[in-house]
Amino acid sequence: MEFQELLKNRRSIRDFQEKEIPLDTVTDIIRESCLAPSSGNGQPWQFVVINRKETMKRLSDESKKNLLSDIAQNPDSPAKKYEDILRNEEFNVFYNAPCLVYVIGPQDHRLLDVDCSLFACYFMLAAAARGLGTCWIGLGTNVRNQELMREIGIPEDCRIVAPIIIGYPTSIPEPSERNKPRILKVVS
Repeated sequence: MEFQELLKNRRSIRDFQEKEIPLDTVTDIIRESCLAPSSGNGQPWQFVVINRKETMKRLSDESKKNLLSDIAQNPDSPAKKYEDILRNEEFNVFYNAPCLVYVIGPQDHRLLDVDCSLFACYFMLAAAARGLGTCWIGLGTNVRNQELMREIGIPEDCRIVAPIIIGYPTSIPEPSERNKPRILKVVS
């Protein structure tokens, strides 16, 4: 796939075929994505790969519980717009995807969000180049149960930056309309 075509065709996918992704494919995508730039070439990213639906459901329930608690404590929370869906017991924040990759890193790394976001972009493009669909699930970062985090292998000194679901899409949605670039000024 040509790069321009890849940029135009990558979509956030939330509906997947009931088909497992070979672990070798996921690790190849991770390996390729480690070519992403990072501040000072620090490459702070680490990964947890989960392809067990029961575990992903527990992580979804944990995130939903914590988000609803946040909304109860702060009714102006940005998560308020998701309250109805979060209360739906059938809703899985990971959309029942066959695989979840947590992109994590050291809590004290100053530019962790930037570095892991760059990695995530590479990851989503590398997956799309293979005909796989992905979606960065912001609602999936709200895991606070230390026992559950230990169970899935997240060290105490790390935090989740990007939960990305990956799988074979049932279909690829049409692109949403994009705003024209807002170039404020060109200084030459």
